[in-house]
Amino acid sequence: MAQTRGSSAGRRLLLGAHISIAGGLHKAIARGEALGCTAIQVFTRNNVRWTAKPLSEEAAERFRAAWHRSTIGPIIAHANYLIDLGKPDRRRLRLSLLTLADELRRAHRLGIQWVVLHPGTHGGLGEEKALGQIARAIGDVLAETAGLASGILLETSAGQGTAVGYRLDHLAWLLERCGSRERLGVCVDTCHLFAAGYDIRTPEAYRRTFREFDRVVGTDAIKTIHLNDSRRELGSRVDRHAHIGRGEIGLEAFRLFVRDARFADVAKFIETPKEGNSDRRNLATLRRLACR
Repeated sequence: MAQTRGSSAGRRLLLGAHISIAGGLHKAIARGEALGCTAIQVFTRNNVRWTAKPLSEEAAERFRAAWHRSTIGPIIAHANYLIDLGKPDRRRLRLSLLTLADELRRAHRLGIQWVVLHPGTHGGLGEEKALGQIARAIGDVLAETAGLASGILLETSAGQGTAVGYRLDHLAWLLERCGSRERLGVCVDTCHLFAAGYDIRTPEAYRRTFREFDRVVGTDAIKTIHLNDSRRELGSRVDRHAHIGRGEIGLEAFRLFVRDARFADVAKFIETPKEGNSDRRNLATLRRLACR
C-alpha cells in the first residue's frame, strides 16, 4: 500500500458529517454521536438568510455543555452560503461582511475554532480584482474581530461559474494577503479539488497533487477536509457531490486520505447527499478504508 509519511492506523479517526441543528444547536451533538461521529460540522445560524436570531447565552451554554459531555472531538462551523466577498455588488459585500463577522462571533462563543468559508465569485469583475476584494474583505473582518479565538478556513472551489479559489495559487495568494495568518487556513473538499482538475484517484496522482499543494500553499494550512465523491469527471469545474466510492473519484482516494499520517489530526467530514441512511453508510465505508 502506498503511503505518505507513514500510516495513521491506530490513532483515533476524526471523522463525521455535517449535522442538522434543527431544534437547537445542542441537538447536533447527540445526532452526531448517534452516527458514531468523532467530529461534526454544523451551521450556527440559518445558512440561506441574511438575518438570524441572536445567539443567546443559554443556547451557547447548552451547546458547550452537551459538547463537553459527549464523545465528539473537533467541531467545525460552515459559514452562510449567501456570503460572497468577490462580487462587484456593494450591498451584497456589506451584508457578507456583517454576516461573516457574526459567524466568527458565534463560533467564538460556542468554542468552535474554525469557520469554513467559500472564497467567493467574481461575477464578471475578473479573478484578479475579485481576489483583491476578497483579501481586503477578509482582512477587514479579521481586524474587526481581533481577539476572538475563531478563524476562517478558505474552502477549495470547483471553479463552477465565476467561482475563485479553484486554483492552488488563488488560495496561496489569499493566505498571504488577508492578514492574521494564525486565524486563517484551508478546507480541502475532495469533490471540488477533483472537479478543479487535481487528480487524487491513484497513489501516484495523490502524491503528485499534494506535492504541488505543499509547494504552492503548504499542507500545514489544511485544518479540515470534506470527503465527497464527485458526480462529474476530472476537471469538469462542476460541483456535484456523490456518495463515497460511487462517483468519478472512487474508493482509493478516500483510503489515501483517511490513512495519510499528515492528516491524522485533521477532522474530516462528509457532505454527501442526504438519502435515507446514507450518512451512516458513507461513514462506515470510510471507517473500513481506514482499517485496510
